[in-house]
Amino acid sequence: MESRRRTVAELVQARWGDHRPGLWCGQQMLTHHELASGAAARAALLTDLLPPGAEPHVGVLLDNTPEYPLWLSAAALAGAAVAGINPTRRGPELARDILHTECRILVTERTHLPLLADLQLPDVRLLVTDTQSYDDLLAPYADTHPSAFSQATPDDRILLYFTSGSTGAPKAAICTQGRLAAAGRSLVDSFGVLPDDVHYICMPMFHGNAVIADWAPALAAGAGVALRRRFSASGFLADVRAYGATYFTYVGRAVQYVLATEERADDRDNPLRMGFGTEAGAVDAAAFERRFGVRLVEGYGSSEGGAAVQWSPGTPAGAVGRAAPGLAVLDAETRAECPPAAFDSAGRLLNGAEAIGELVNRGANPFEGYWRNPEADAERRRSGWYWTGDLFYRDPDGYLYFAGRTDDRLRVDSENLAAAMIENILARYEGADAVAVYAVPDPVTGDQVMATIAGRFDPLDFAEFLLAQPDLGTKMAPRFVRVVERMPVTATNKIHRAGLRREGVVCADPVWWRGPGEAAYRRLTPEDVDSRDVSRK
Repeated sequence: MESRRRTVAELVQARWGDHRPGLWCGQQMLTHHELASGAAARAALLTDLLPPGAEPHVGVLLDNTPEYPLWLSAAALAGAAVAGINPTRRGPELARDILHTECRILVTERTHLPLLADLQLPDVRLLVTDTQSYDDLLAPYADTHPSAFSQATPDDRILLYFTSGSTGAPKAAICTQGRLAAAGRSLVDSFGVLPDDVHYICMPMFHGNAVIADWAPALAAGAGVALRRRFSASGFLADVRAYGATYFTYVGRAVQYVLATEERADDRDNPLRMGFGTEAGAVDAAAFERRFGVRLVEGYGSSEGGAAVQWSPGTPAGAVGRAAPGLAVLDAETRAECPPAAFDSAGRLLNGAEAIGELVNRGANPFEGYWRNPEADAERRRSGWYWTGDLFYRDPDGYLYFAGRTDDRLRVDSENLAAAMIENILARYEGADAVAVYAVPDPVTGDQVMATIAGRFDPLDFAEFLLAQPDLGTKMAPRFVRVVERMPVTATNKIHRAGLRREGVVCADPVWWRGPGEAAYRRLTPEDVDSRDVSRK
C-alpha cells in the first residue's frame, strides 16, 4: 500500500523541540527549534499581510542568508508559495518576474534595493530583512507555534521557480508540498542522509537545484544546512571544513571552478562524503575525486519534475542511470525510439546522429505545470507525453547518457548534431579549461559550429588535435573558435550559451576560423566577416 504523502509543513513542524544545530551561515548558528520557531513567526506575519483574495505567493529576492530557508518553511506552514526571484535580472525583466507570479509581498535585503528603485511594482509590499522595521514587524509573532496553522495539504503550492529564459521569458514551474517532500525523502533514501549530516548550500536558492536537491533532503532527514551567501570557489574547501559539511550539490561549471583553485597537499583532508549535481562531466568528476577524495554523482531530473533518472550502483561511467519504465529516447520528428548507442573500444560514441534524441516520459509523471502559461504546458505535454527538452542516448543495457538541451542541437549540412557531444570531445584538448559549443547561422542554410574555449589555444596544435579524435564526425569540427580568459556563466554557474549565440562571431574576444576547404585556423578579420562565408548574426 502506498504510504501517505507528506507535506513540507509537517517536516518543519517535526523540528520543533529539536535543539541540535540546524543552520550555519558565517558566524551565525540557529538550532532546528529556532528555525521552526522563526518559520512560524514569519508564517503568521505573512498570513496577516496578504490582502484578502490575493494569491498566497511571496517573492524572495535574497542571497543565501538564513532568511531564505526561514521563508521557505514559513510559506509551507502558511500554505503559501515562494517565488524565487533571480537577482541577476534587471529592469523590466525583473519586474515581469515579480508581477507574473502575482507576489503581493516581496522579501528582500538592503543590498538588492537598488535593483528595485525604478521598477513599477503596484501593490507589492517590500519586507527588507536586515532592517529594524522588519524586526519590529516580526516581534509580535515571536511566540507563534508551528501547529497554529491550518493543516497544509500535499497539493498546496510551495515553489514557483523560474526555468531558463534562453528561448523567451522564464517560465515559473509549479512545485507542490507533496512533490518537494517526496523529492527530499527520495534523496535521503538514495544517499543515506543521516540527521548528523551537514548539507552545504552554495548554489543560489532561487534555483530549483539548491532547494530540491540540497535543502529538502536535509529537512526530510533532520540534517543541518550550511549556507554560503554566494558561491565562491576559493572559499569552498574552507567552508566545508569549517561547517563539517558532508554533502553538497552543484550545477554548471561550479566543480570546474573549484578544480581551478590552487592544489594543496591536504585537499583530501575534508569531511565531504559526496556531491550531487549536473554538468560536471566525467573528466572533471574524476579529477575531483582524485584531488578531494569525494565522489560526484551526476543525476538528472527535469526542472519541472516530469522525468527523473536515478543513479544506482553499477551505473557505467558517464551514464546518469538506467531508464525507468516509461522513459524513452525518441526522434522528435518521427516520434520513433532511437536505436541504442554504439561505442568503440575506448567508450566513444560512434552513432550519435542516430542514437541521440529527446528524453520523453510516456508514463505517469509528476509535472505540475507552469504558472499562468498554458502554451508552455502544452509544449511539454505533447501527445499526452512529457517531453523534457533534453537530449539523451541509451546504451544496449538501458543506461542513459545526457547529451545536452534540445536548444543546443545544431543542424549542419542537413545533419543533426548535439552540442554536448562535441563539447565532450573538445574537452580533451589539453589547453581547454572550459568549452562551450553552439550554433551560429550558416550564410546559406542551417548552422555552423562555433566553440568558445577558456584557456590556452594554439591554432596549429588545435587543428592537429581535431584530426586525432576518432569520434569527431566530419560535420563536428568547429568552424569558429572564440578564445576567452573565463567562460561567461549565468547566476547558477551554467555556461551563458544564449549570450554566446547572440554575440556570434562579432565579439570583443579573438576569434579563429577555418574557411571552406581550409585545414588551418587563422584569425578572423573584418574582411572575413564581410565575406559570404561568414554570418554576422
